[in-house]
Amino acid sequence: MSSRLPKLDLSKSLYTIGLQCKKALWLKKYKPEVLAPTTAKLQAIYDVGNEVGALACELFPDGKEIIFKGSSFKDKAALTQKWINEGEKNIYEATFIFDDIVVMIDILHQKEDDSFEIYEVKSSTWHSNKSINDIYNYVHDVSVQYYVLKGLGYNVSNTYITLLNTDYVRGPDIDINQLFTSVNVTEEVLDLNAQILLNIKSLRETLQDIKNEPNIDIGWHCNNPYICDAHEYCWNTQRGIPDYSIFNIFQFTKNSKSMQLYKDGITKIEDIPKDFKLTTIQELFIDTWKYKKSIINKESIKRFVDSLSYPIYHFDFETFNPAIPLFNGMSSYEKYPFQYSLHIEHEDGTIEHKEYLAEPEQDPREEIARRMTEDIPKGSFMMAYNISFEKSIIKKLADLFPIYEDHLMSLYDNFVDLQTPFKSHDYLTPEMKGKSGLKTILPILVPEMQNSYDELDMVHEGGDAMSIYQKLANAENLETISRYKSSLIEYCKLDTYAMVKIVEKLRHIK
Repeated sequence: MSSRLPKLDLSKSLYTIGLQCKKALWLKKYKPEVLAPTTAKLQAIYDVGNEVGALACELFPDGKEIIFKGSSFKDKAALTQKWINEGEKNIYEATFIFDDIVVMIDILHQKEDDSFEIYEVKSSTWHSNKSINDIYNYVHDVSVQYYVLKGLGYNVSNTYITLLNTDYVRGPDIDINQLFTSVNVTEEVLDLNAQILLNIKSLRETLQDIKNEPNIDIGWHCNNPYICDAHEYCWNTQRGIPDYSIFNIFQFTKNSKSMQLYKDGITKIEDIPKDFKLTTIQELFIDTWKYKKSIINKESIKRFVDSLSYPIYHFDFETFNPAIPLFNGMSSYEKYPFQYSLHIEHEDGTIEHKEYLAEPEQDPREEIARRMTEDIPKGSFMMAYNISFEKSIIKKLADLFPIYEDHLMSLYDNFVDLQTPFKSHDYLTPEMKGKSGLKTILPILVPEMQNSYDELDMVHEGGDAMSIYQKLANAENLETISRYKSSLIEYCKLDTYAMVKIVEKLRHIK
């Protein structure tokens, strides 16, 4: 029997998965059914990556693209070689196979001296304060591409990681040469080249046994550099880690207290030794959970409720943060508001509701600023849940539109945070599991609304709102457009109505 290891197919993505965890690679190849399915949130990230990658190709115009669907990798590699032979200088998704490793290079550029440059495009950001260490995980992606091309005899002179430059502020039109920054990582790739052969050999040894999955324990590698698709399988299914465990009490780092406890066989909060060193907050969370006791500081809650002035303007924004800045004065991933909900609670108990939803693909920022000044009188008593978010958006609008600055800043200065009693632990129950977000508090404090978000159509959380708003831009069917708009309005409306009901419950705590 030959001692030579079989050449098991790898790709750039499988190689990087294997570098993070060999067990994750084995599961991806042989037991994919245990991996987490692609969620709408994850698909949105993929879609952003595709959008950014397509735009980055304009840095090297007049090239040809290898289409992913409709042909085998061998066909793609043959077409790539054909185009190179025909003198194409720029090829997008250029495909190569060497040593049973397939790579598709985002942008392959041939220079005047006939050497090649590799550009790996990422939808992540770069700014002037970053260094290569901040993007070093991506160097591994490029290194395996370099390995394949060098193995095929190509002269690769430079390798780059192309990222979105957040120092760039868009004008009326996008300048893609300013939007993107290409970081030269050739030196780092060359430093890794000798290690690649050893890595590939190790990964193939792991994949040689198709029946027995690797016995690799959970640890820091499960979250670093990415949250693994096998996280639930390894942590919950195999190790029985509770949904609320020691890993929720202690910050999870490479050498955290949670890993120390885990190595001692402790995962349940109630099993943490009494003499284990804890902070005051950690001790509070543990005691609350362990003894199933609630902390309700009635005096502090009463002071909070008594501090409220009527009418209360319960306010909530929904925002969108496109990778590619859509409007003048924006940078990559900068948030802008496209919607708000406003419930006005009067002292006699009457409630008014107002709302705004922008039409997609139009810059809504000035219209939102104007509508806010019409819907909310100057100096009104504002309430939001986690006010730092709403205040940051209002401050940005005030800076952008000086005509509304005085009015908007009078609202900015008058915000009260409804999260305060929960975040400060004046109201703490075991069911909260150490969390104080709106969707945690609502079903606990207002049990009659425990299913309210689940019962909504299409939009159940902020990520859904961004996704549906983006889809709204391309919707053509009137029924679909109506459904998208209704879903967005009802979701945002529920956020502010939930605040009204929480205040009502707090008011009745005696």
